[in-house]
Amino acid sequence: MTSQKVRAGHADEYQRWQNRTNEAAREFDGFEGSEVYPPGAGSENEWVAVFRFSGIDYLTAWLESDRRQQLLAEGRRLFEEDPTQEVLRGGTTAEQTPETVTAVISHQVKPGREEGFLRWQEKVLKAQEKSPGFMGSELFKPVEGVEERWVAVFRFDSREHLEEWLESDARSRLLEEGRAYFASYDVRKVGSAFSGWFRFGKGAQDAAPPNWKQAMSVILALYPTVMVLNLTVGYELDDLKVPGYIGLFIGNVLSVSILTWVLMPLVNKALGFWLAPSRARSLRVHVAGAAAVVLCYLLIIVVFGLTTH
Repeated sequence: MTSQKVRAGHADEYQRWQNRTNEAAREFDGFEGSEVYPPGAGSENEWVAVFRFSGIDYLTAWLESDRRQQLLAEGRRLFEEDPTQEVLRGGTTAEQTPETVTAVISHQVKPGREEGFLRWQEKVLKAQEKSPGFMGSELFKPVEGVEERWVAVFRFDSREHLEEWLESDARSRLLEEGRAYFASYDVRKVGSAFSGWFRFGKGAQDAAPPNWKQAMSVILALYPTVMVLNLTVGYELDDLKVPGYIGLFIGNVLSVSILTWVLMPLVNKALGFWLAPSRARSLRVHVAGAAAVVLCYLLIIVVFGLTTH
């Protein structure tokens, strides 16, 4: 994960540079996905880019490559200061919503104080668990030869709750206590749902599928949802003389809710072999999955065609 403060007025140019960087990373073995998060409220001009590789050796090859060094040299004029970087190995999947905010805090732990630092982190976690909106925390150990710092990642259900914790008296007291164990620390915030409806993998969040697969999957769940709502709720709203613009809003709320909490998890599970980039690695899988979705389209259309007649 890299964090970079982009110079004022250079955001568009930075995004073009970041797109080129993402394309370059795709050419390296072990690449699983990349995501870019724009600055959120209160984070000024700080952009966060996440690159996922299937192993630390693959990641190291990308980090130390001449191609990446060349891109960093080209992009340096776009940044106010050198980008910062954390390498996180392992992790667990986490339930998130569009309002979820993730904080990433890297610590430079003093030599020989690692055990005290871990005990201090346990105290921090216990305090966080009492804070409103807390959703979970993970601690990542240094990766020898790649990442020297300890990195804590924790999530809150909203930016307001995260800021409340960061500015709390409890955290201030813990920071004072923690200075006995670390020499410095750095805080970054990422406001993101981390690819929303698409969640795969047993480790840290796997990459989201390509856009065309996401679109096909959403249509597979959206079409029958809208048809059923039109044939049920839609008729009821018409009978009640509800204005069309209000009926449309109600339908949108219902359809998005059904997709988010009911149908998309089922679609993800059923089509995981095709949607998850780490599992769909051959042309045969790509074609078979797309064909299965198209056949489902045809079946649904036939069913609703017979039903509505």
